[in-house]
Formats: sequence, structure tokens, C-alpha cells
Amino acid sequence: MSIALKGIIIGLSIAAPVGPIGILCMKRTINQGRLYGLMAGLGAATADGIYGLIAAFGFDAIASGLMAQQLWIRLIGGLFLCYLGYQSFRSGAADAGAEPRLSRNAAAAYATTFLLTLTNPMTILSFLGIFAGLNVMQASAADSITLVIGVFAGSMLWWLFLSVVIGAIRQTLNARAMRWINRLSAVILLAFGLYSLYQVVIS
Repeated sequence: MSIALKGIIIGLSIAAPVGPIGILCMKRTINQGRLYGLMAGLGAATADGIYGLIAAFGFDAIASGLMAQQLWIRLIGGLFLCYLGYQSFRSGAADAGAEPRLSRNAAAAYATTFLLTLTNPMTILSFLGIFAGLNVMQASAADSITLVIGVFAGSMLWWLFLSVVIGAIRQTLNARAMRWINRLSAVILLAFGLYSLYQVVIS
């Protein structure tokens, strides 16, 4: 198996599990259209690529520093999720037949998932475990760069797939269904945020 293919598999395995990032990507797609969902996914893929880069090149000081501050980082992430859940209750849904043009809101979609993904330093441990399992920890610098590019590509493949599928479903939804989906996503985001805060309290 080539190093690039290994990276793509790692990127898919990190991105695919359903979590708050996936909920946000689906919410953006349903409320604003495919482009916004894809921008949200791009933010998550960028953060995955950064963490993959840290793990691949063994930046021990950075990794150790992030792990040492994980309680504060999780606290920020949990509060951010609660805020996003609150915002979801208040936000409306765009017309299902309209595909919004990119604007500064697209940058906000990117930044939100980018920062939220970065607030989970445990991702580094996931990368380290997967890298070790696929025997890529001793790769050369060129192979490590190829691996990280593969991770980013694999993650983006998942977000592209998700935004296209959810975008197709979006066309069949009326305004009432969109409002209920919006409320459901708000509850899920709040649940993730409260769970993250609970983990901080018991740590």
C-alpha cells in the first residue's frame, strides 16, 4: 500500500465517525447549501492535517504542550459547542431551492469547524496510534509530507461526500422539516458541549 493511500485511509477514518463536526457540516449544508457545508468540512480537514503533521514529524514539544493544556482546551471547546447549540435554536433555514453565494459567512463556516477541531488535542493520540499501526512512524520527510497530504485528501473526500449527499436531501425538505432538523442539531450540539464540560469537571 502506498504512503499516499495510507494517508487517505487515515483521513477517512478520522473524519468519518459521527460527532459535533459532522453535525455542524450537515447543519451548514441543510441551512445554507453545499458550498457552506464543504467549507465547514474544509476547516475540519485543515485541522486534521495540522494534527497529522505534528504526529508525523514527532513535534514532541507541541504535542506535549497541547496535552498538558487539554482541560482548558476542552473547556473552551465545550463552551463553544454550547454556544453553537444555542445559536442553532435561534437560526433559520435558507430557501432549499437557493444555493447561497460564498461570502464572509463561508469563512465563518470554515473557521468554526477549524477551531472546534483544534480544541480536541486527543486527535493527536488518534493519529499516533493509527500511524504506529500502519507502520509509518519511521517514514522519511518526503513520505511524511505525502502522508499528511493524503490525510487531508481523505478527510476532504469524506466532507465532500457528506455535503453532496446532504445537499441532495436538502432539496426535498420543506421549511418545517428544516426547522425541526435545526432544532435537533441544536440539541445534539448542546449534548456534546455539556458532555465535554462534564469531562472537564470530573478530570
